[in-house]
Amino acid sequence: MKKQVIAAAVLGMLAAGAAVAQTAAQGPWQVRARAVHLDSANHDSTGLGLSVNDKWIPEVDISYFFTPNIAAELILTYPQKHDLRAGGATIGTLRHLPPTLTAQYHFNPTGQIRPYVGAGINYTRFSSVHLPAGVSIDKNSFGGALQVGVDIPLPYKGLSLNIDVKKVWIGTDVKAAGQKIGSFDVDPVLIGVGLGYRF
Repeated sequence: MKKQVIAAAVLGMLAAGAAVAQTAAQGPWQVRARAVHLDSANHDSTGLGLSVNDKWIPEVDISYFFTPNIAAELILTYPQKHDLRAGGATIGTLRHLPPTLTAQYHFNPTGQIRPYVGAGINYTRFSSVHLPAGVSIDKNSFGGALQVGVDIPLPYKGLSLNIDVKKVWIGTDVKAAGQKIGSFDVDPVLIGVGLGYRF
C-alpha cells in the first residue's frame, strides 16, 4: 500500500511537471492581430444628437504571461478617423488613438479551449479635430475597459485563433465658445477576431 501511495505521488509530480513544462515551452509572450468592429454607444448630453460612425479597424496586442493564468495585455491601433454627426448630419471629423492596458486571467491555459477575462484602463487621445467654428472637445479621455475572450490552439506550434469582446469607456466634454455644453461618450463595444502567436 505504501509503495502504491509513493508511486501515485511520483506520477502526480511528473504529470504536474509535464504540464508546467508544456506551458513554459509556449514562452511568456503572445502577439495577436485582430480585425475589430467598433460599435459606438453614442451617449450625448448636449442635446445635439451627437454620434460617430461605426467601423472596422485593425488591432494589434502584446501580452506577457507572469504565470500560466495571469497576463497583461497592451492593445494598440493607429489613430482612427471618424465622422462626427449631429442629428444624423455630418458636422466634422476627428481621429482617436485608444491604447488600452488590461490584466487578464486565463482559465484553462493548456487546454484546447482557453477562455480569459480582463479588466484595465484606456487612454484616448483625440486629434485632427475639425468641427464648426467655436465648437471644441477635450483632447484626452481616461476610462475603464472590460474584456472577455477565448484562444483556440491551431495545429501549428504557438498559433491560435482568437475571439475577443471588449467594452471601453471613452468620453469627452463638448464646448461652445469656451463653455461646456455637455458631454459625449462614445463607449464602444469592440468585437474582434484574429490570430495569436505564443513564443
